[in-house]
Amino acid sequence: MIAPTDNLIEVKNLTCAYGDLVITKDLTFEVRRGEIFVILGGSGCGKSTVLKHMIGLYPPAQGQILIDGDDIGVAHGKARLDIIRRIGVMYQMGALFGSMTLFENVRLPLEEFTSMPGEAMDYVARMKLSLVGLEGSADKMPSELSGGMLKRGAIARAMALDPKILFLDEPSAGLDPITSAELDELIRSLSRSLGVTFVIVTHELQSIFSIADRIIMLDKSTKGIIAEGDPRKLRDESDNPLVRRFFHREFSDKTSNAAPVTETI
Repeated sequence: MIAPTDNLIEVKNLTCAYGDLVITKDLTFEVRRGEIFVILGGSGCGKSTVLKHMIGLYPPAQGQILIDGDDIGVAHGKARLDIIRRIGVMYQMGALFGSMTLFENVRLPLEEFTSMPGEAMDYVARMKLSLVGLEGSADKMPSELSGGMLKRGAIARAMALDPKILFLDEPSAGLDPITSAELDELIRSLSRSLGVTFVIVTHELQSIFSIADRIIMLDKSTKGIIAEGDPRKLRDESDNPLVRRFFHREFSDKTSNAAPVTETI
């Protein structure tokens, strides 16, 4: 294991591919402890693919993904389980089990991965629901919950094992602007109060400016990172036409001549 640094996640020369189809190549970036880090870019640029590799669903075609110094791409058995226990995941549609109550969904990871007494599991599950403002909805089924409540419930389940890192895939997808803003505030609150590191995939500009400490921007044509840094500075100061159009929602029907270089601000 590598000695601890301020970087909780280190991605080194990562190439993501499905068979012969290369989605992204040679990505190198880090995620610092306690920050809200956003992966963004246009449709089809590989945002969710990179996230799926970072949580260990797929092995890298090339490169490394180090979680607190341990390579999730090559770990097996207990070593891999130890890494997985450090992360929590909220998938795009919540992915709560429809046959279980909200409380049972949040309690499930405790049943699967711990030997805690039943009463302790109950306490932890209710505490996690309280953290996301759903303590009064514990006995509801997922079908009885609104879109925002489903996302909050999925975050509560992702936090069940007290992970160091929470991965959120398109948390604002399908939500109205008010509910999306409430979810952004929840993410900021959890980051401040718990010190959890967030890695979030999104293309929602308002959420990006509201919550992100740093971002990387992926580009479909270059299959790489074309910008990295504070999104507000990139919006205001970037000279890259691709980055500027994305942040200012500018349409162009012309092929960009922007050089595929990484811009860091």
